[in-house]
Amino acid sequence: MTVSAPNVALIGFGEAGSTFALAGDWSGHARGWDIAPERRAAMEDCGIDPAEEAATALAGAEIVLSLVTAESALKVAQDHAAELPEGAIWCDMNSVAPETKRAAAEAIRAAGGRYVDIAVMAPVDPARLNVPLLIAGPDAEDARSLLATLGFAKTRVVGDEIGRASAIKMIRSVMVKGLEALSSECAAAADAAGVFDEVMASLDASEKATGWAERVAYNRERMATHGFRRAAEMEESARTLLGLGIEPVMTRGTVLLQRKAAENNERNKGE
Repeated sequence: MTVSAPNVALIGFGEAGSTFALAGDWSGHARGWDIAPERRAAMEDCGIDPAEEAATALAGAEIVLSLVTAESALKVAQDHAAELPEGAIWCDMNSVAPETKRAAAEAIRAAGGRYVDIAVMAPVDPARLNVPLLIAGPDAEDARSLLATLGFAKTRVVGDEIGRASAIKMIRSVMVKGLEALSSECAAAADAAGVFDEVMASLDASEKATGWAERVAYNRERMATHGFRRAAEMEESARTLLGLGIEPVMTRGTVLLQRKAAENNERNKGE
Protein backbone atom coordinates (compact mmCIF):
# COMPACT_ATOMS: atom_id res chain seq x y z
CA MET A 1 0.00 0.00 0.00
CA THR A 2 1.13 3.55 -0.68
CA VAL A 3 0.77 6.63 1.49
CA SER A 4 -2.10 7.73 -0.75
CA ALA A 5 -4.17 4.66 0.10
CA PRO A 6 -7.64 5.64 1.35
CA ASN A 7 -8.87 4.86 4.82
CA VAL A 8 -11.26 1.94 4.42
CA ALA A 9 -13.90 0.56 6.76
CA LEU A 10 -15.28 -2.95 6.43
CA ILE A 11 -18.80 -3.49 7.73
CA GLY A 12 -19.25 -7.25 7.91
CA PHE A 13 -16.33 -9.65 8.03
CA GLY A 14 -17.38 -12.99 6.58
CA GLU A 15 -15.76 -14.83 3.70
CA ALA A 16 -15.69 -11.80 1.39
CA GLY A 17 -14.32 -9.33 3.94
CA SER A 18 -11.57 -11.60 5.20
CA THR A 19 -10.58 -12.67 1.68
CA PHE A 20 -10.33 -9.08 0.44
CA ALA A 21 -8.42 -7.94 3.53
CA LEU A 22 -5.82 -10.69 3.30
CA ALA A 23 -5.28 -10.03 -0.40
CA GLY A 24 -5.20 -6.26 -0.05
CA ASP A 25 -2.76 -5.93 2.84
CA TRP A 26 -4.53 -2.84 4.13
CA SER A 27 -2.74 -2.68 7.48
CA GLY A 28 -2.74 0.82 8.92
CA HIS A 29 -5.51 1.96 6.61
CA ALA A 30 -8.43 -0.25 7.61
CA ARG A 31 -10.88 -0.69 10.45
CA GLY A 32 -13.65 -3.22 10.63
CA TRP A 33 -16.79 -4.11 12.50
CA ASP A 34 -18.99 -7.19 12.54
CA ILE A 35 -21.94 -8.07 14.72
CA ALA A 36 -20.25 -11.38 15.64
CA PRO A 37 -17.47 -11.12 18.27
CA GLU A 38 -15.59 -14.09 16.80
CA ARG A 39 -15.37 -12.35 13.44
CA ARG A 40 -14.11 -9.17 15.03
CA ALA A 41 -11.47 -11.27 16.77
CA ALA A 42 -10.29 -12.61 13.40
CA MET A 43 -9.71 -9.16 11.91
CA GLU A 44 -6.24 -8.47 13.28
CA ASP A 45 -4.83 -11.55 11.57
CA CYS A 46 -6.05 -10.04 8.30
CA GLY A 47 -4.53 -6.60 8.88
CA ILE A 48 -7.78 -4.97 9.98
CA ASP A 49 -8.11 -2.93 13.17
CA PRO A 50 -11.23 -4.33 14.90
CA ALA A 51 -13.76 -1.93 16.35
CA GLU A 52 -16.23 -2.71 19.12
CA GLU A 53 -18.91 -0.67 17.41
CA ALA A 54 -19.67 0.41 13.86
CA ALA A 55 -19.24 4.12 14.60
CA THR A 56 -15.60 3.57 15.56
CA ALA A 57 -14.91 1.61 12.40
CA LEU A 58 -16.52 4.30 10.25
CA ALA A 59 -14.76 7.26 11.86
CA GLY A 60 -12.40 8.84 9.33
CA ALA A 61 -13.25 6.39 6.56
CA GLU A 62 -13.10 7.57 2.97
CA ILE A 63 -14.61 4.40 1.56
CA VAL A 64 -16.76 1.74 3.21
CA LEU A 65 -17.19 -1.84 2.00
CA SER A 66 -20.56 -3.15 3.16
CA LEU A 67 -20.22 -6.94 3.13
CA VAL A 68 -23.06 -8.27 5.26
CA THR A 69 -25.85 -10.76 4.57
CA ALA A 70 -28.61 -9.99 2.10
CA GLU A 71 -31.13 -9.78 4.93
CA SER A 72 -29.02 -7.20 6.77
CA ALA A 73 -27.88 -4.98 3.91
CA LEU A 74 -30.63 -2.36 4.13
CA LYS A 75 -30.82 -2.27 7.91
CA VAL A 76 -27.05 -1.82 8.24
CA ALA A 77 -27.12 1.14 5.86
CA GLN A 78 -30.06 2.71 7.68
CA ASP A 79 -28.68 2.07 11.17
CA HIS A 80 -25.20 3.45 10.50
CA ALA A 81 -25.72 6.12 7.84
CA ALA A 82 -25.49 8.90 10.42
CA GLU A 83 -22.08 7.59 11.55
CA LEU A 84 -20.59 7.87 8.07
CA PRO A 85 -18.20 10.81 7.54
CA GLU A 86 -19.63 13.43 5.19
CA GLY A 87 -18.69 12.66 1.60
CA ALA A 88 -17.47 9.14 2.32
CA ILE A 89 -18.48 6.49 -0.20
CA TRP A 90 -20.60 3.57 0.98
CA CYS A 91 -19.94 0.63 -1.36
CA ASP A 92 -22.91 -1.70 -1.08
CA MET A 93 -21.42 -5.00 -2.28
CA ASN A 94 -24.31 -7.14 -1.06
CA SER A 95 -26.44 -9.34 -3.30
CA VAL A 96 -29.82 -7.64 -3.01
CA ALA A 97 -32.55 -6.36 -5.32
CA PRO A 98 -32.30 -2.96 -7.01
CA GLU A 99 -35.18 -1.70 -4.87
CA THR A 100 -33.27 -2.66 -1.73
CA LYS A 101 -30.20 -0.79 -2.90
CA ARG A 102 -32.19 2.30 -3.79
CA ALA A 103 -33.70 2.33 -0.29
CA ALA A 104 -30.22 1.99 1.24
CA ALA A 105 -28.98 4.80 -0.99
CA GLU A 106 -31.69 7.11 0.31
CA ALA A 107 -30.53 6.54 3.88
CA ILE A 108 -26.85 7.11 3.08
CA ARG A 109 -27.48 10.24 1.02
CA ALA A 110 -29.83 11.73 3.60
CA ALA A 111 -27.00 11.52 6.13
CA GLY A 112 -24.48 13.25 3.83
CA GLY A 113 -22.70 10.20 2.49
CA ARG A 114 -22.28 8.94 -1.05
CA TYR A 115 -23.64 5.57 -2.14
CA VAL A 116 -22.60 3.21 -4.92
CA ASP A 117 -24.24 -0.01 -6.03
CA ILE A 118 -21.65 -2.78 -6.53
CA ALA A 119 -22.29 -6.28 -7.84
CA VAL A 120 -19.71 -8.96 -7.09
CA MET A 121 -19.91 -11.16 -10.18
CA ALA A 122 -17.93 -14.27 -9.16
CA PRO A 123 -16.90 -16.17 -6.00
CA VAL A 124 -14.36 -14.12 -4.03
CA ASP A 125 -12.29 -17.26 -3.45
CA PRO A 126 -10.05 -17.83 -5.32
CA ALA A 127 -10.45 -14.60 -7.33
CA ARG A 128 -9.80 -12.31 -4.31
CA LEU A 129 -9.08 -8.76 -5.57
CA ASN A 130 -9.41 -9.96 -9.16
CA VAL A 131 -13.10 -10.68 -8.68
CA PRO A 132 -15.14 -8.80 -11.32
CA LEU A 133 -17.06 -5.86 -9.86
CA LEU A 134 -19.85 -3.94 -11.60
CA ILE A 135 -20.35 -0.41 -10.24
CA ALA A 136 -23.35 1.88 -10.65
CA GLY A 137 -24.39 5.25 -9.27
CA PRO A 138 -23.59 8.96 -9.62
CA ASP A 139 -20.33 8.45 -7.72
CA ALA A 140 -19.32 5.25 -9.51
CA GLU A 141 -16.18 6.69 -11.09
CA ASP A 142 -14.89 7.99 -7.75
CA ALA A 143 -15.61 4.63 -6.18
CA ARG A 144 -13.78 2.81 -8.95
CA SER A 145 -10.72 5.00 -8.44
CA LEU A 146 -10.63 4.31 -4.70
CA LEU A 147 -11.22 0.59 -5.21
CA ALA A 148 -8.32 0.48 -7.66
CA THR A 149 -6.09 2.06 -5.02
CA LEU A 150 -7.15 -0.70 -2.65
CA GLY A 151 -6.08 -3.28 -5.24
CA PHE A 152 -9.34 -4.26 -6.93
CA ALA A 153 -8.24 -4.98 -10.48
CA LYS A 154 -11.40 -5.83 -12.43
CA THR A 155 -13.96 -3.07 -12.01
CA ARG A 156 -16.41 -1.72 -14.56
CA VAL A 157 -18.85 1.17 -14.32
CA VAL A 158 -22.20 0.16 -15.83
CA GLY A 159 -24.14 3.39 -15.34
CA ASP A 160 -25.05 6.19 -12.97
CA GLU A 161 -28.37 4.67 -11.87
CA ILE A 162 -28.46 3.02 -8.44
CA GLY A 163 -29.71 -0.53 -8.89
CA ARG A 164 -28.35 -1.12 -12.38
CA ALA A 165 -25.39 -3.23 -11.22
CA SER A 166 -27.64 -5.13 -8.85
CA ALA A 167 -30.17 -5.80 -11.62
CA ILE A 168 -27.47 -7.38 -13.77
CA LYS A 169 -26.37 -9.64 -10.92
CA MET A 170 -29.82 -10.58 -9.66
CA ILE A 171 -31.16 -11.45 -13.11
CA ARG A 172 -28.00 -13.43 -13.92
CA SER A 173 -28.44 -15.30 -10.65
CA VAL A 174 -31.83 -16.56 -11.83
CA MET A 175 -29.94 -18.67 -14.37
CA VAL A 176 -26.80 -19.54 -12.40
CA LYS A 177 -28.42 -20.57 -9.11
CA GLY A 178 -31.46 -21.92 -10.92
CA LEU A 179 -29.33 -24.34 -12.93
CA GLU A 180 -27.74 -25.54 -9.70
CA ALA A 181 -31.13 -26.22 -8.17
CA LEU A 182 -32.48 -27.86 -11.33
CA SER A 183 -29.47 -30.15 -11.64
CA SER A 184 -29.81 -31.14 -7.98
CA GLU A 185 -33.52 -31.90 -8.41
CA CYS A 186 -32.83 -33.94 -11.55
CA ALA A 187 -30.06 -35.89 -9.82
CA ALA A 188 -32.26 -36.61 -6.80
CA ALA A 189 -34.92 -38.10 -9.06
CA ALA A 190 -32.29 -40.11 -10.95
CA ASP A 191 -30.90 -41.43 -7.66
CA ALA A 192 -34.36 -42.41 -6.46
CA ALA A 193 -35.09 -44.24 -9.71
CA GLY A 194 -31.70 -45.95 -9.74
CA VAL A 195 -30.82 -44.46 -13.12
CA PHE A 196 -28.28 -41.80 -12.15
CA ASP A 197 -25.47 -43.00 -14.43
CA GLU A 198 -27.81 -43.39 -17.39
CA VAL A 199 -29.32 -39.92 -16.98
CA MET A 200 -25.91 -38.30 -16.58
CA ALA A 201 -24.60 -40.10 -19.66
CA SER A 202 -27.62 -38.93 -21.62
CA LEU A 203 -26.99 -35.35 -20.57
CA ASP A 204 -23.30 -35.73 -21.42
CA ALA A 205 -24.22 -36.79 -24.92
CA SER A 206 -25.89 -33.45 -25.50
CA GLU A 207 -23.25 -31.26 -23.83
CA LYS A 208 -19.61 -32.30 -23.74
CA ALA A 209 -17.81 -29.36 -22.09
CA THR A 210 -18.09 -30.74 -18.54
CA GLY A 211 -19.44 -34.13 -17.55
CA TRP A 212 -22.81 -33.89 -15.85
CA ALA A 213 -21.82 -36.13 -12.96
CA GLU A 214 -18.94 -33.75 -12.20
CA ARG A 215 -21.21 -30.73 -12.59
CA VAL A 216 -23.86 -32.20 -10.31
CA ALA A 217 -21.28 -33.01 -7.64
CA TYR A 218 -20.00 -29.44 -7.78
CA ASN A 219 -23.50 -27.95 -7.68
CA ARG A 220 -24.50 -30.12 -4.72
CA GLU A 221 -21.40 -29.08 -2.78
CA ARG A 222 -21.99 -25.39 -3.46
CA MET A 223 -25.65 -25.65 -2.43
CA ALA A 224 -24.84 -27.55 0.78
CA THR A 225 -22.04 -25.17 1.76
CA HIS A 226 -23.57 -21.85 0.71
CA GLY A 227 -27.28 -22.65 0.43
CA PHE A 228 -28.46 -20.26 3.15
CA ARG A 229 -26.64 -17.30 1.64
CA ARG A 230 -27.69 -18.24 -1.87
CA ALA A 231 -31.31 -18.70 -0.83
CA ALA A 232 -31.29 -15.17 0.60
CA GLU A 233 -29.77 -13.88 -2.63
CA MET A 234 -32.39 -15.69 -4.69
CA GLU A 235 -35.16 -14.15 -2.59
CA GLU A 236 -33.77 -10.81 -3.74
CA SER A 237 -33.72 -12.13 -7.33
CA ALA A 238 -37.39 -13.07 -6.94
CA ARG A 239 -38.09 -9.55 -5.70
CA THR A 240 -36.22 -8.19 -8.72
CA LEU A 241 -38.38 -10.22 -11.11
CA LEU A 242 -41.57 -9.15 -9.33
CA GLY A 243 -40.48 -5.55 -9.74
CA LEU A 244 -40.21 -6.19 -13.47
CA GLY A 245 -43.66 -7.75 -13.62
CA ILE A 246 -42.31 -11.31 -14.00
CA GLU A 247 -43.73 -14.08 -11.79
CA PRO A 248 -40.64 -15.83 -10.31
CA VAL A 249 -41.99 -19.40 -10.31
CA MET A 250 -38.66 -21.20 -10.86
CA THR A 251 -36.75 -18.68 -8.78
CA ARG A 252 -38.96 -19.34 -5.74
CA GLY A 253 -38.31 -23.05 -6.18
CA THR A 254 -34.59 -22.33 -6.28
CA VAL A 255 -34.90 -20.52 -2.94
CA LEU A 256 -36.50 -23.58 -1.37
CA LEU A 257 -33.99 -26.07 -2.76
CA GLN A 258 -30.92 -23.96 -1.91
CA ARG A 259 -32.14 -23.55 1.67
CA LYS A 260 -33.08 -27.23 2.00
CA ALA A 261 -29.62 -28.32 0.83
CA ALA A 262 -27.99 -26.14 3.49
CA GLU A 263 -30.39 -27.37 6.20
CA ASN A 264 -29.63 -30.99 5.34
CA ASN A 265 -25.92 -30.26 5.45
CA GLU A 266 -26.22 -28.69 8.92
CA ARG A 267 -28.32 -31.63 10.09
CA ASN A 268 -25.77 -34.15 8.82
CA LYS A 269 -22.95 -32.29 10.59
CA GLY A 270 -24.81 -32.62 13.87
CA GLU A 271 -25.33 -36.38 13.58
